[in-house]
Amino acid sequence: MPAVSKGDGMRGLAVFISDIRNCKSKEAEIKRINKELANIRSKFKGDKALDGYSKKKYVCKLLFIFLLGHDIDFGHMEAVNLLSSNKYTEKQIGYLFISVLVNSNSELIRLINNAIKNDLSSRNPTFMCLALHCIANVGSREMAEAFAGEIPRILVAGDTMDSVKQSAALCLLRLYKTSPDLVLMGEWTSRVVHLLNDQHMGVVTAAISLITCLSQKNPDEFKTCVSLAVSRLSRIVSSASTDLQDYTYYFVPAPWLSCKLLRLLQCYPPPEDGAVKGRLVECLETILNKAQEPPKSKKVQHSNAKNAILFEAISLIIHYDSEPNLLVRACNQLGQFLQHRETNLRYLALESMCTLASSEFSHEAVKTHIETVINALKTERDVSVRQRAADLLYAMCDRSNAKQIVAEMLSYLETADYSIREEMVLKVAILAEKYAVDYSWYVDTILNLIRIAGDYVSEEVWYRVIQIVINRDDVQGYAAKTVFEALQAPACHENMVKVGGYILGEFGNLIAGDPRSSPLVQFNLLHSKFHLCSVPTRALLLSAYIKFINLFPETKSTIQEVLRSDSQIRNSDVELQQRAVEYLKLSSIASTDVLATVLEEMPPFPERESSILAKLKKKKGPGAVSVNELEEGKREGGELNGGGGERGGDNSTIAASNASTPSPSADLLGLRTGPQVSAAPPSAGSLLVDVFSEAGVNDDGFLRDLEPPTESSDSLLAEGPGDSDSAPPSAVSEDAAPPLPESNELLNKFVCKNNGVLFENQLLQIGIKSEYRQNLGRMYLFYGNKTSVQFVTFTTTVSCPGELHPQLNVQAKPVEPLIEGGAQVQQVINIECLGDFCEAPLLNIKFRYGGALQNLSLKLPVTINKFFQPTEMASHDFFQRWKQLSQPQQEAQKIFKASHAMDTEVIKAKLLGLGMALLENVDPNPENFVCAGVIQTKAQQVGSLLRLEPNAQAQMYRLTLRSSKDTVSKRLCELLAEQF
Repeated sequence: MPAVSKGDGMRGLAVFISDIRNCKSKEAEIKRINKELANIRSKFKGDKALDGYSKKKYVCKLLFIFLLGHDIDFGHMEAVNLLSSNKYTEKQIGYLFISVLVNSNSELIRLINNAIKNDLSSRNPTFMCLALHCIANVGSREMAEAFAGEIPRILVAGDTMDSVKQSAALCLLRLYKTSPDLVLMGEWTSRVVHLLNDQHMGVVTAAISLITCLSQKNPDEFKTCVSLAVSRLSRIVSSASTDLQDYTYYFVPAPWLSCKLLRLLQCYPPPEDGAVKGRLVECLETILNKAQEPPKSKKVQHSNAKNAILFEAISLIIHYDSEPNLLVRACNQLGQFLQHRETNLRYLALESMCTLASSEFSHEAVKTHIETVINALKTERDVSVRQRAADLLYAMCDRSNAKQIVAEMLSYLETADYSIREEMVLKVAILAEKYAVDYSWYVDTILNLIRIAGDYVSEEVWYRVIQIVINRDDVQGYAAKTVFEALQAPACHENMVKVGGYILGEFGNLIAGDPRSSPLVQFNLLHSKFHLCSVPTRALLLSAYIKFINLFPETKSTIQEVLRSDSQIRNSDVELQQRAVEYLKLSSIASTDVLATVLEEMPPFPERESSILAKLKKKKGPGAVSVNELEEGKREGGELNGGGGERGGDNSTIAASNASTPSPSADLLGLRTGPQVSAAPPSAGSLLVDVFSEAGVNDDGFLRDLEPPTESSDSLLAEGPGDSDSAPPSAVSEDAAPPLPESNELLNKFVCKNNGVLFENQLLQIGIKSEYRQNLGRMYLFYGNKTSVQFVTFTTTVSCPGELHPQLNVQAKPVEPLIEGGAQVQQVINIECLGDFCEAPLLNIKFRYGGALQNLSLKLPVTINKFFQPTEMASHDFFQRWKQLSQPQQEAQKIFKASHAMDTEVIKAKLLGLGMALLENVDPNPENFVCAGVIQTKAQQVGSLLRLEPNAQAQMYRLTLRSSKDTVSKRLCELLAEQF
């Protein structure tokens, strides 16, 4: 950078700053600033012959005033004029003012762009760097459009100075992060990658940041960087600290560049080239060896730089997960850090070992440090380190050490920090279920968990123990005995009362033979807790009482007395009052046989995986519970579960009253049971189990509160102002992004199904569950945050563009504006079909992630076939109706090549998913498929007939649709042809 001469001191600016600092009050400061602003304004307006020095001085004053928090609304043109100066200090101040104060929408942006272009083409390295810094600081889309093609050329040009290359690489990185669609490397790709071989270490350091970002988005285009990165890393690692003097930091050669190279390699799998892979393994071994060497300096900077490279190398070893020797060595190195005096090192060691524990090669090595980790859990002062220790215990747990780890976690729970208790409870519950071979141990563990940390035991945990007890005959008696003993404690947590009420209501007869736990003793014990409990628990206990009447007729009069009391049948809570009245009447008028039938023991729950894993993932955020762990939990937990639905405990106890509602943990997207027409990719399916297991949709009677529109109401879906997120019906909002290119493809996936993943990227997952009846529909959208960062100002807009508005009425309920990392929110959309339609509603989603606005639009999968009412017809009626629909405009036909295997069962499933009735033995050719249905709209009903003729030999289909309305035939033909 050129030296600043003494004449550039700007005495006037120094005096002004001094005056501001000497002001005794805010009023005095404002008065002085206003005086100066008036003076500067008069200078800019009055004296047309201001020299560069004066302009620079006054622009500097404006910049200082702005930094004090005052608005500046003039001086922009003078700053732009400074850009044309040939003096460095004047040009620098001009660029500084523009970077801070000029809006990207300013009318001056064209003048600024011209000045930047002149500086970029000047070949003056100082001016070029200033221009590149300005582009990067502003980073607007307009800047990207103007210079995205020019900067790569400067970056790879042979005559560009090293300092300019550094600035160009970082400027291009900034533009790529703000407008990735405009920064297309294309022909420059290989030349940018070869910057890793540049002689100047600064250029390599800047270029690798750019290449890493580009590789994350387009790994295949930049895969040649792997060998170059390994080569450069090898040279750094094998060099002595004196070889790279300018880039040696406290005896560690090029630590920042080393870390960036190791991070770049984590974007790719292990190198396929044996020589490259061998060289990389050698580098990693050298890094591990250097970690064992005595330090060359006692300064903390030396150890920080050395450990930064070490941890990045361990991350790469874990990422590859293919070198057993390196994994074990990494584990041993981390084990040494577990007892290091530096808290940050202990934290990082525990965090890295959590990942190592999931590798088959290093799991056993991690287990050898169990005593150290348990000690850390008990003695660490920092709560974040204790939390990582708990995470590591959870990760290293298997059948051989499960009882020890669970016991230590339970012991720690009694004194654990309140901030991590809920997470600890979930982990104990998961481990107890996953690795239990003795059911009595599992029951003891969960009841102990409730006793120690009852306030933090979520519904999923105690639901789960109930499900498992119901499904296992051999543990029911032990569970009844254990909860009976637990309830005898003077202070008993309400969750214990819930579990006790449920289990004794179902299996109290198994311990009734002992005089110490006779029926009346059991009832009195439960009823002694009644007045201390909340309304939902009291409701559960009332259900247990009616079960007692069936199990133990001798308790009938006592229980009826309780139900008959004013505190029950006149209870202010309508739920308790209704249960008391209904149960009293049921016990009075029903015969013993009827009572036994109605109140029989609950059947086993259907086999499903535990929702506690998903609860833990939601608590921890992405990465807390891996997909592999979920699958492993499903495999291993199945041995214990014998099934285990997602229903709440109360639901099964009170089935007789029909007062229960399905649990929030219901299988929302139908991914766990029943065959799917088109299976989602494994990753999407697995993730849905995590993200959406908590969504809280009423799965049974999904549309129970939807009624067809009555004559008195114009629209069933009319809502009050402010109660909808729907856009004005005319069109999409002006600032909404255009629909994604793959929108039609995503829409076609849902023509024959109602549930699944609508959209997924690195940030967001959108799941959908919908159901339709007549001309009405209800759709639940689940927005899952896949990151660990909050989504803020999350808004959605549903619109019916163009001609769709009079044909479809769509109303969206408001959605939560904040989505925590790893969490999800639900949105309800009500749909009414007014007439037949061809287009689909648009869903626009906007939110801010890390400060950047995310804006995307999708087509909602609402197609005309969703409003089909299947119609059964005999062969004679079908062909008679087929002939009636013989006008050319009523028929749509398409002959097309099969794009999927021609499987009869799959074809049937898709046709049923379309919504029509599949008619058997109607077509003379048994290979053909015929269907019939009526599309229900508010305005009219449209009858439709379908005939699908497959030709297995030619791998072709002929699809014929006939409808009473020509537009319906064409649209159905288009939609269905894409399915086969």
